[in-house]
Amino acid sequence: MNDEELMAAVAQGDQLAYQTLVRKHLPSITRYALRLLGNSRDTEDIAQETFLRLWTTASRWDPSKAQLNTWLHRITHNLCIDFLRKQKRVTLTDNFDDEIAESESDATESFDALNQALSRLPEAQRSALLLCHYQGFSNKEAAAIMDITVKALESLIARAKRSLRTLLEANNNAN
Repeated sequence: MNDEELMAAVAQGDQLAYQTLVRKHLPSITRYALRLLGNSRDTEDIAQETFLRLWTTASRWDPSKAQLNTWLHRITHNLCIDFLRKQKRVTLTDNFDDEIAESESDATESFDALNQALSRLPEAQRSALLLCHYQGFSNKEAAAIMDITVKALESLIARAKRSLRTLLEANNNAN
């Protein structure tokens, strides 16, 4: 079954279809939330809330307006931004790189520096960069998730790249 068929089944209360969608989309949603929030505890809460909303609002998803993956990322994005605004902080755990990819247990200083620089970007720049470069969304899809124009998204990405370059150069000069 494809996502559209599974969502129709979920809208009818099919728990097996729901579990199938969770298994399929949870890794991507979790990675995105973790990159935005910086810690696994809050990430788990956001992922659970995202999939709770999938269950409770399945009948409202319109496949002609957005792919399911885009719709789920939009929900996750909004939940993360709301959470960050409430918390007014981004906390990175000491083992952030281990939480993102267990297979990268021997992360380099460059990886740590990049994660630290990403965490220092403004919310919108970080989101734009993560959606396009880490989650693999097109500019059009990422703009839809963030509820901005493609031109605004491209501007955010350009500013994010400039800021990252500056932050990473400053880090290299300090070492």
